[in-house]
Amino acid sequence: MRPEERRDAFVREALARGTARAEISAALADVGWSEAEIARALGQWADGPGGMPVPRPQPALGARDAFLYGVLFLALGASIGYIISLGFSLINVWFPDAADRPWRSGFSWTMRWSIANLVIFVPLFLLLDRRMVVNRQSDPAGGRSSTRAWLGHVLLFLAAAALICDAVAVLYAFLSGDLTIRFVAKAALVAAAAGLVFLYLRGLMAEGARA
Repeated sequence: MRPEERRDAFVREALARGTARAEISAALADVGWSEAEIARALGQWADGPGGMPVPRPQPALGARDAFLYGVLFLALGASIGYIISLGFSLINVWFPDAADRPWRSGFSWTMRWSIANLVIFVPLFLLLDRRMVVNRQSDPAGGRSSTRAWLGHVLLFLAAAALICDAVAVLYAFLSGDLTIRFVAKAALVAAAAGLVFLYLRGLMAEGARA
């Protein structure tokens, strides 16, 4: 039996005997368990009738959830990526550079490719997002998906990294004297896209924590 399993068994038995949570916490802390580990162990149990500990629902992992959330976050990432790509192309047209080749100033293949992908990925993301909302409302277990938590935090990390790198690029361009309107527009687009992803995922994670 793993240490965590022995800890959880100890907590359950102590709660069943009517031991106060403060005493259980102090006993676990005396042998080296951290506050976060103690809180997690005690948080698995609710007070039931007659002081009997009742297990709380825990995050679940299912192949169906992994597939749906995987496709959902893929569609989200692709949508944001191609929105940025299309935005960069439009910024190049709106703020032309004398060094650009003539063929780059019109409706390029990059714009067509971005639009084609957005026509597929944006409706797919909206459809899957709506479906997952309905699933979580009809089945509370859907809000405890560990797959969503893992994938969501990975995308949160990527969004935070994009915001940080974007800020570094703007500062570097400013210090180098290369801060043009074109550059600022592209940096603002990246920051806005990453910020929207960050807010969406933070809301999604908070909703899962309340489920």
